[in-house]
Amino acid sequence: MAIIMAKRSKIAVVEIHGTIGASVKSSEMEKILGRVRQDRSFRALVLDIDSGGGSASPSDYIYRAAKRIAGRKPVVACIRGVGASGAYMIACAAHRIVAAPGAIVGSIGVISVRPALEQLLERAGIGVNVNKSGKFKDLGAPWREITPEENEKIQELIDDSYDAFVEIVSESRDLDAERVKELATGEVYLAPRGLEAGLVDELGDLDRALELAAEAAGIPKRPVYLRPPRGLRARLLGPVADTLVESVAEQIERRLMQGRYGL
Repeated sequence: MAIIMAKRSKIAVVEIHGTIGASVKSSEMEKILGRVRQDRSFRALVLDIDSGGGSASPSDYIYRAAKRIAGRKPVVACIRGVGASGAYMIACAAHRIVAAPGAIVGSIGVISVRPALEQLLERAGIGVNVNKSGKFKDLGAPWREITPEENEKIQELIDDSYDAFVEIVSESRDLDAERVKELATGEVYLAPRGLEAGLVDELGDLDRALELAAEAAGIPKRPVYLRPPRGLRARLLGPVADTLVESVAEQIERRLMQGRYGL
């Protein structure tokens, strides 16, 4: 029976590629990671990461979904290109983090982006009428100047998110919180410097991450790649056109997304 189970045992490889909240959706990741957690044939998980971050809430949600798996099975993160901000938070769910020598890691911090359109709307002769139930209901509205009180509220949200991020990194990497804050300036590091700082465990590639996962689970290195199903647009337009559309969408998302972890 043990031999049969070994033959059926697999390593799930889940890709975190692109902007979190845009191309990487928490609802899709929840389904995929839920399958990994419940399916006994998946004995380990490798997170294949290449992302500069994205929205705060989906990043936290995906991190916690991966963390639940880490409570049952070995989890290894591989940062192949970029593992920054919210993507680095997700990597912190892993027992070990492997990063390619040329990869970029870090950007531990939070940013809120608010387009300022008030003068543009005035020049265009466009006015905005607002009815609201509370004085903060249109907090951060781009059609008017922000008030000092509103700015204070937004900063409180950022500070709370930042403290939570620091706590996650501190616990995951076994680093003192004050040391994490020294690293959490929002800057990124090349993987060798990240290794020296304790943000990653070793330099390597996806194959090395698979080896570590297989060793930790005591099974052969047999990866199975789990990806969200392709939508109708992707099937009709093909991979090249779909990539172009997605790239444009990601750029718009990066510029307009508020309350996100990002570079």
